[in-house]
Amino acid sequence: MFIGVIGNADSWYVETICTAAESRGHRTLRLEFPMLAAAVVDGEITITSESINLATLDCLIVRTMPPGSLEEVVWRMDLLSGLEAQGVRIINSPRSLECAVDKYLTTQRLAAAGIPVPDTIVCEDSDVAQEAFERLGGDVVVKPLFGAEGRGILRVSHPEIALRTFRTLERLDTALYLQKYQDSPGDYRVLLLDGEVVGAMKRTPVEGDFRANAAQQGHCESWSPPESAVQLARDSAQVCGCVFAGVDLMAGTSDEFLVIEVNAVPGWRALQRVCDVDVANRLMNWLQSEI
Repeated sequence: MFIGVIGNADSWYVETICTAAESRGHRTLRLEFPMLAAAVVDGEITITSESINLATLDCLIVRTMPPGSLEEVVWRMDLLSGLEAQGVRIINSPRSLECAVDKYLTTQRLAAAGIPVPDTIVCEDSDVAQEAFERLGGDVVVKPLFGAEGRGILRVSHPEIALRTFRTLERLDTALYLQKYQDSPGDYRVLLLDGEVVGAMKRTPVEGDFRANAAQQGHCESWSPPESAVQLARDSAQVCGCVFAGVDLMAGTSDEFLVIEVNAVPGWRALQRVCDVDVANRLMNWLQSEI
């Protein structure tokens, strides 16, 4: 196979995937979004990177969806959709990336499918956000609509600080995404590949923090999820259209899990360590059976 992997220049994930692929005799191409270009000339559509026609790829694995302007983000999705239309298998598909990269769109689709999610209110106005703060119990988590690894997430539980936070974010022209704070000692990550569990872990935040992400120094340990959690993760990945997904869960009331997030570009470095699983090789095994 000829496999493209798009990510940051120094990405451990890109290096790991390429090494696993090359050890099996596959060709790889390391890519970054700024290196890509598309052309429509004489009615012919070509998408290239440094003169290489990317339509010759058998598969493109997306390992990053970096921050950017609205135009940059839309352009990237257009480009991926164009490659998919030319027959290149995208992991995950542009449609699933578009859903999972947007926290509210994910929450909205999960709720519409009957999947339990935290109470969430999104708006643009700081006064509306203050009303939402009270409606959600006066203790909320404020998240960026786009983001990963716990970056930019705040917990607000004081009315005056809440209003100052909302007004600051309003001046920055950001959406105000509020979720009811869940009093739970950590969360859970289930990594799925085509509906099968690759590994699962429990994440516990360090003292003084509420974010359990490994990138925020949360403590990770292997976890054997009950079937109810596995099915919830599968259903969530299916709703978002993700074949390779990291589904984040949190314990709710009455032994029910809530789905916090579905990651279409899932990290697995910490999970691989605690679960003793080679994720890149699992991914290659699956690709060889699919393409």
